[in-house]
Amino acid sequence: MKKIFQSRIVSEFGTLLVLLLLFAYFTVATWRVIHPVTDEAAREVAGKISSQNSSARVLIAVRGGGGEQPFAEELKASLEQAGCHVIAVESGSPADFSATLQKLGEQNQTVHFIAATFEASANGVLRPEPGKAGDHTLPGLQQRHPSLAGATVVVPESYESSQFLTRGNVLNIANHISYTAIIAIGMTLVIITAGIDLSVGSLMAFAAVTTAWMIEHWGGAADATAIGMICCCVGGLGLCGLFGAFSGVMITAFRIPAFICTLGVMMIARGLAHTIAPRENISVDAAGFDWLGSQSTLFGVPNPVMLMILLFIGAHILMTRTTLGRYIYAVGGNAEAARLSGVPVKWVLIFVYALCGLLAGVAGIINASLFGNGNPRFGEGEELQVIAAVVVGGTSLAGGEGRILGTLIGALIIAVIYSGMNQTGVGEHMQKVVFGLLILAAVLLDQLKKRGLKQTT
Repeated sequence: MKKIFQSRIVSEFGTLLVLLLLFAYFTVATWRVIHPVTDEAAREVAGKISSQNSSARVLIAVRGGGGEQPFAEELKASLEQAGCHVIAVESGSPADFSATLQKLGEQNQTVHFIAATFEASANGVLRPEPGKAGDHTLPGLQQRHPSLAGATVVVPESYESSQFLTRGNVLNIANHISYTAIIAIGMTLVIITAGIDLSVGSLMAFAAVTTAWMIEHWGGAADATAIGMICCCVGGLGLCGLFGAFSGVMITAFRIPAFICTLGVMMIARGLAHTIAPRENISVDAAGFDWLGSQSTLFGVPNPVMLMILLFIGAHILMTRTTLGRYIYAVGGNAEAARLSGVPVKWVLIFVYALCGLLAGVAGIINASLFGNGNPRFGEGEELQVIAAVVVGGTSLAGGEGRILGTLIGALIIAVIYSGMNQTGVGEHMQKVVFGLLILAAVLLDQLKKRGLKQTT
């Protein structure tokens, strides 16, 4: 067991292996038969019908409730474009389908095809179970009404696939975790220096509220220009950076424990956010403000995900290729030894806390852009998610050890588990149990690795 925890595979690629295993598990767990109701499926059905009879008379049948209505609309448009005649679009219950067919039969209207979704066709009327075909089902109606005798039911082709491992779901996972991962960059640097920052969730809300307030009062409100909105965003980021720097100064100059200091800042920032926005939120109606949070610009990748990737690349370069990065590791390993070696320990600590606050502000602005408002309740409990991502990613709470890319993997692990458990029907309370066990397992693994290293020296 000791050799396993000391192995290079576990230390270097353990979190990546966990991520891959989670992807594999949830891919298998969500593997099922898919009955498509997309626009593409509608065009497929229309093409199948028009290839057999370009002037066919078609009845479209979908389930009620509106979920399959877009399929019906696209199917109707495609059929009419191909030259077919759509008799009616029936959206309702099995009794409605039976009544419509009965009426068409009594009116002696010829029906060549019944185009339906799989679920609509499996309602016992269009495809009755063997031995249960009655007068109200299609076979019975065909016997009674010659105009329905040739009616053929056509549905989209079903296929087997995983609901988890799709491009859309992977992008949703990355988009969902983007702002948590961005904050986790700063938290990684803080924890590497053997510190902690509990204020990031409140700073996230503070940035969203102050940015929205500045746009409403100083930026031009609904008529705000791009430059005006950028200036207001920079203002919100700057205030969060100052809060982070304040935490760093209090920790270094007055030796206040990081836990207590950032807990106080957390309460201050949250209180100020609620004071600035006494209502539930401050709406931002300026055109273009949603660009960062809810739009895509490159290869269909959401802008928050692109920003997250760029920030992680920059942070990785900082920690692996710069003197400042080496200083951060040195301070976390042994602050006194680093000071005696000429490392400006206090300035390094102020920098990492300021950067953590700044990145929390970035996450807040992303949320404000996504929802179109600054809400003082943004980020409640976010600090726990961020710390979990950092710890799961392999950063030691004792300081001096951790990797930026490991934090990215840790954030993805959390997002994958969330998405996978939601798709497999795991309840909210059980999800909390799973995440608690995950954090404990990550810390236990870190302790076992340290014990193994001590025993070898």
